[in-house]
Amino acid sequence: MAAPEFSVSALVFTLLICSSAGYPDGKVAMSCGGMTPQHGHSPQSKPVHQITMSQMKFKPGEQIQVTLSGPQFRGFLLEAHDAEDLSGPPVGSFTLIDREASQLLTCEDVQGFAVSHTTSSKKTEIKVYWNAPSSAPNHIQFLATVVEKYNIYWVKIPSHVISQPNAPPFTTPKPTAQPLTTSPSVSQLTKPFSASECGNKKFCVRSPLNCDPESEPACAFLSFTRDDQSVMIEMSGPSEGYLSFAFSHDQWMGDDDAYLCIREDQTVYIRPSYLTGRSYPVMDSTRGTLKDMAWRLVDGVIQCSFRRNITLPGVKKRFVLNESYYIFLAEGPAHDGRIFRHPQQPLITYEKYDVTGTPKNVGGSHSSPLLKAHGALMFVAWMTTVSIGVLVARFFRSVWSKAFFLGEAAWFQVHRMLMLATSVLTCIAFVMPFVYRGGWSRRAGYHPYLGCTVLTLAVLQPLLATFRPSLHDPRRQVFNWTHWSVGTAARIIAVAAVFLGMDLPGLNLPSPQKTYVMMGFVVWHIGTEVLLEIHAYRLSRKVEILDDDRIQILQSLTVAEAEGHVFKKAVLVIYICGNVIFLMIFLSAINQV
Repeated sequence: MAAPEFSVSALVFTLLICSSAGYPDGKVAMSCGGMTPQHGHSPQSKPVHQITMSQMKFKPGEQIQVTLSGPQFRGFLLEAHDAEDLSGPPVGSFTLIDREASQLLTCEDVQGFAVSHTTSSKKTEIKVYWNAPSSAPNHIQFLATVVEKYNIYWVKIPSHVISQPNAPPFTTPKPTAQPLTTSPSVSQLTKPFSASECGNKKFCVRSPLNCDPESEPACAFLSFTRDDQSVMIEMSGPSEGYLSFAFSHDQWMGDDDAYLCIREDQTVYIRPSYLTGRSYPVMDSTRGTLKDMAWRLVDGVIQCSFRRNITLPGVKKRFVLNESYYIFLAEGPAHDGRIFRHPQQPLITYEKYDVTGTPKNVGGSHSSPLLKAHGALMFVAWMTTVSIGVLVARFFRSVWSKAFFLGEAAWFQVHRMLMLATSVLTCIAFVMPFVYRGGWSRRAGYHPYLGCTVLTLAVLQPLLATFRPSLHDPRRQVFNWTHWSVGTAARIIAVAAVFLGMDLPGLNLPSPQKTYVMMGFVVWHIGTEVLLEIHAYRLSRKVEILDDDRIQILQSLTVAEAEGHVFKKAVLVIYICGNVIFLMIFLSAINQV
């Protein structure tokens, strides 16, 4: 459920996990209140770790050593609370003993209210000092959340109660662990989904369009079937980790209603979630949101289904289903129930749809039309117009030397027209990603930096050409070298930018075919230049070894040049045809994503 970027480079961009296990650096201040990781799994019921204190009595201002120990764990969160009001804010502050294993957190805008891990390395014991405040309550109880791995954790493990010396006996213990709610029933599907009712009874989103998950394992399939006040949802696709879809008000990731089917070993967990931005989805622990859940795993294909009411009064972040939304469909890797960023941009429908309305059969795209246009124009500019223009200027001066428009040689007019076209196409294409992104993309690697360099050189080149000295001017040689250097640099950097841009998930071109085709084009162009260079050298040698008689030389030169012109024209025609083939391959690939 990500907006296209991409990428792709894609999908770039490791996910933030809203938990102590998902944050290997332990920056989990957002969990101070409930002390519950947002993992979408139920906490373990019986604690296996314990909290011990150096003394059971304390006075305001005293410092007490607190030890959290037990089987190996990776993350933790430790707080002290008023034993008579465990839902209240943390009490006192902590002092670290081992700064490499633990760190202080700011909770309730107070530094040191809680302690957490610093790394995700395995540990069996953590020791800290708790500083009793001057206004400490009579009874204190320490609570700890401990994470063994993403889907195995304990919430609010309690310690024994410590008390002030003259405090009345503590006789009203409060429950410290969150009650475990029975998980909704989940069954296993007995057969794959079918697309036979798409457009008739089911609203379907499919990729490729019109594929059938019943007979095509590679089919990415999502269907919605309305039944009175609820909708039955089916999702299927190849994935070793998870499948997901989301409803969105726009084609950007953020503020979206999402649903995930996450594979863990030989089980699939179905979780509603909410996307707050281009980060890890916030799992919804609200029970009763989904009903009639079922799943199936076979041959690397995940299939899951569930029912959701059209409206969910009182449930936050869940959209009303009888309105129109863009629909995202994605898949990605998962490990131990923890999901990671999808490797390619999600499929996004071309327009908004009401899935409870008239059943339809729709498709989508993994790339934005603006990004497609950007790629297409850049391919046309730097694979066609500029390459042909370079060959014309380098090898066709003698072929088209006659004056043409405004008294300029024909070769020069063709060269200038192609180079100006390159500059114009580059400028137009350059603007499109910024319009799409609404600014600079920090997840596109070096591609945008190279693109800015190419644009600068593409604009600079025709400006330099306006100051071209006359043919016999002493500065003409300097201009020629400068003009050649700037143009060559622009072409080399443009090729590098194209290679990097093809790998971005925002364009989502098929891999590794895209790399092979681009490499083929580079070899094709270099091979053509080498062939024409060899031909020019052989032609010059042929003229040099002719008889010394002037008339014979001139006659032979004319004949040799005529033969050379025919060869060059033939090579140019073949080269242009080859370029068109490469261009059509790329444009066809762009059109299919």
